[in-house]
Amino acid sequence: MTTYDYIILGAGASGLLLAYRMANDSFFDDKSILIIDKIKDKGNDRTWCYWEEGVGEWDTMLTKEWSNVFFGSDSFSKKITIAPYRYKMIRSKDFYDELWKTLYKKPNITFIEENVDSFLELETGVQVITDKVNYLGSKLFNSIPNPEVYASQETYPLIHQHFVGWFVELKEDFFDDSTATFMDFSVPQKDNTRFMYVLPINNKQALFEYTLFSGELLRLSEYEDGIKNYLNKKGIFEYKIIEKEKGNIPMTSFKFSDLNSKNILNIGTAGGWTKASTGYTFSNTAKKTKQVVSFLKQDNDLSKFHKKTKFWFYDLIFLDVLANNNDEGASMFSSMFMKAHIKTIFKFLDEESTLIQDLKIILSVPPKRFIQAFFKRLF
Repeated sequence: MTTYDYIILGAGASGLLLAYRMANDSFFDDKSILIIDKIKDKGNDRTWCYWEEGVGEWDTMLTKEWSNVFFGSDSFSKKITIAPYRYKMIRSKDFYDELWKTLYKKPNITFIEENVDSFLELETGVQVITDKVNYLGSKLFNSIPNPEVYASQETYPLIHQHFVGWFVELKEDFFDDSTATFMDFSVPQKDNTRFMYVLPINNKQALFEYTLFSGELLRLSEYEDGIKNYLNKKGIFEYKIIEKEKGNIPMTSFKFSDLNSKNILNIGTAGGWTKASTGYTFSNTAKKTKQVVSFLKQDNDLSKFHKKTKFWFYDLIFLDVLANNNDEGASMFSSMFMKAHIKTIFKFLDEESTLIQDLKIILSVPPKRFIQAFFKRLF
């Protein structure tokens, strides 16, 4: 049985990105890399958005970018110019296809289309059991989430970012395609945190997503009714739905790093790379995969990769507040966008902010709930 130097489980964003980083680094040219996934061609199964200053690594793959964002609520609404940032959108098919072009050229990288049943750590490496064969490797990078791990514990709150989206096309020009609606809380909250997320592709097409940060999921009809009502509210009655998408992103400060070991590193959503307080994953994954590649050149113990930061605690407090006061999400976000500069917010959410910038964000949200959550966690 062939033993691979590295086995990557899952050919989604984090798995392919890690393989891509390795493929572009000569250090890994003599390393055998195996990627396993039950489906290779995933198509447009995801839409990723992120903010970035200037020209970025993935600009050639962008579907669209925006220079402005709109934040809306009953208490505060504003169109915000985000320079020097741009808000960027990638459809997953374009991303996957471009990365595979590089991976196909590397003879040391193998892809196998099989369903992973389980994996385990051995004394000298790892073993992966699929529905067909077993594989051995020295190191394993797992991007296949196991929701039971974080859903079955009660130490850390779990909020679902769940949504249904419609790509809508109109007959006439209607949309301002220079502005993305970041959050519009003008929809009925119904004791939850609910908002519309609108991304105009051009003057006639836009993605409308009805999104919640809450503990419980809805029936499909409730999401779709939310989209219909919002479209009608905007004066849009005749439209064509050209594509639909839905998703459920876990938002939790569960310590995913406790699942890592010397030879196994969980990556992507499975590794807690999703920003717990926002659900954004793509940008963080791009950063983390670079860090993994650098780490592998210096260290052999994957359990040492994770480094705890102040942002983990910030996210934990925020999720404590959101879990216990889910109907107050709109007021919390409204206060932040009203009082803090957009650049400070982006720096904070990118986990690149200074202590002074952290303080500006902390002072921008209603203090009572956060003080309560802080002392509860502290003691």
